[in-house]
Amino acid sequence: MIRITLSFARRVTLLVLLGISVASLSGCGSVKNVFNSWPFSSDAEEEVFEQAEALAVTGMEEYSVGRYSEALTAFDEILDRYPFSPQALLAELKAADCHFYKNEFEEAKTLYKEFEERHPTNEAIPYVMFQIGMCDFSRSDRIDRDISGAQDSIHSFSRLLRAYPESPYSKEAKARILAAKDFLVNHEYFVAVFYVRTKQFKQAQHRLKYILAMYPNSTIAPKAKNLLARLDAGDPPRWGLSKWLPNIQMPDWIYFDPSDKDIRPEDTSPEIPAIPQGPQKK
Repeated sequence: MIRITLSFARRVTLLVLLGISVASLSGCGSVKNVFNSWPFSSDAEEEVFEQAEALAVTGMEEYSVGRYSEALTAFDEILDRYPFSPQALLAELKAADCHFYKNEFEEAKTLYKEFEERHPTNEAIPYVMFQIGMCDFSRSDRIDRDISGAQDSIHSFSRLLRAYPESPYSKEAKARILAAKDFLVNHEYFVAVFYVRTKQFKQAQHRLKYILAMYPNSTIAPKAKNLLARLDAGDPPRWGLSKWLPNIQMPDWIYFDPSDKDIRPEDTSPEIPAIPQGPQKK
């Protein structure tokens, strides 16, 4: 076997890339404690280290330019061939990142959770927990489809906030919780509009009143209030219901300020209460 010897330039590249990567994960510029020390007891062990290091360099170079499939191949090879090398820790984490940026959110979430279980005290854990929430959040699509991604993201981000309330990811996690909850409230409003369309006006009124009572600061509240007023006046919309529909997409989280004094404590609780059923038609 030909011994792989990394050039000085490639070693520097690796250190720079790893430093940038770890800094972005932990919120600081230190790579301290991310890798375990490697006891060189033989030339064979040094050769293994250098081969794993070469793969890590390749993986990070591909990752840094968005070639996630190629990067994943390198990281997976480290895990398959050198699972006990210090580079394996990096490979575990970056393999999850590769799946995430390939929009393979279920696969990414599984790998993030495995990393958390294997390395519960690692300094990258706040980042890992945030990314678990992002996997759930990214699964959210439209309010007229499966909404479990938004529900799961509220739970995942809240878990991060309870464990690491002062992490660099806390503010964004809170904002995404508020966006996800607004998304879920929009879903409930969407159901109310469906009741209007199917002439189930009592059900629609019940749902609208609950939304306004529990979430008066939601983005859909003004529209819900106007629609409820029409129903209470006995003048439900008969046509043009499309103008009453909410935004069907996940709202942009950057418009939600978690420091806003008008945000109530329940807005960052782990779950959104289920809206109870109204009176049934006989």
